[in-house]
Amino acid sequence: MSAACDSCLRRSWLVARLAGRIELARHERRPLREILALSNDRLLDGVGGDARARIAVELEELDTAELRLAADVAGLEVVCQHGAGYPARLLDLADAPAALWIAGGCDRLSTLVGGDVEDGPRSVAVVGTRRASAEGLEVARALGRGLAVAGVTVVSGMALGIDSGAHAGALEGGGRTVAVLAGGADVPYPRTKAMLYAEIGGVGCVVSEMPPGMRPFAWCFPARNRTIAALSHMTVVVEAASRSGSLITAELAADLGREVGAVPGAVLSWRAQGANALLRDGATLVRGVRDVLDAVVGVVAEREEMARDLALEPRLRDTLEAVSGGADTVAALAHTPGEAERALATLTELELLGLVRRAPAGRYVAVTP
Repeated sequence: MSAACDSCLRRSWLVARLAGRIELARHERRPLREILALSNDRLLDGVGGDARARIAVELEELDTAELRLAADVAGLEVVCQHGAGYPARLLDLADAPAALWIAGGCDRLSTLVGGDVEDGPRSVAVVGTRRASAEGLEVARALGRGLAVAGVTVVSGMALGIDSGAHAGALEGGGRTVAVLAGGADVPYPRTKAMLYAEIGGVGCVVSEMPPGMRPFAWCFPARNRTIAALSHMTVVVEAASRSGSLITAELAADLGREVGAVPGAVLSWRAQGANALLRDGATLVRGVRDVLDAVVGVVAEREEMARDLALEPRLRDTLEAVSGGADTVAALAHTPGEAERALATLTELELLGLVRRAPAGRYVAVTP
């Protein structure tokens, strides 16, 4: 199904056709968002170079029916700025994508991020480094799970590390997740995440502003980040180096007036430098999913607390019941070093879900809703 007009399909094709030349313009330090905000003619003038006339003729002769057919063959739907179902929050961008190509369907995307209704479902971007620590991955997964269970859509870029961890957690929490890709929405990227891609497409959505089959250039990733930021009511950075693509997402979110949060990390860790800098500059401190929910939906309603509790997988539920029953330390929950490691990881997840909190002397206390 296509809900995109010819004009927007032509624009989407043109940006993809000029992708290599946009990459060259980026090497000349020309601002990407200014380039992407240009009209078709000015874009051709600005980056078309000696191929400008030829590409203009190709654009004029383009058969948009072929683009619609390509979407059908790839199993994608496409919606444009002028059609019902295009996410209203994206229109806050001066360089908003002309069209979105969607694996999972337009109707499902509307359910997840609100479509053309501004006051729709809440959504949160969870982003961070590709070279995540084990703790960072666990934090991202727990945030994704807790947000999805609470009915909040998790948006990220399906990259290695924190992004994929957040998506995986959201799938565990019911599947409310949207992956925004830098290349075509029909091409899993990175390839090693093909299984995760299939799982997201089955219950959530994978979207891109690029036509089917498109392989991403380097500039496509920061372009993708603006879509992640604009789709989300809040952007949370879990781990990020001092120069990181996830910080671009956070900066874009702040420019749009969206909330920015960060998970604190060790002062000497390179993975924590970006998130700690955001906190220094006024970002919301994120200690767990409850902090995020407080920021995006206000005080968590009792029914959401109950829903999160009921959706716990058995190992989490068993540990929570044990803590409530008095087994409130790692030593009380484990008899071997291996069990202790697993118990600590489980307690960390419960803490991030807001279901237990740390107390003095290494104790954990169940949080009463």
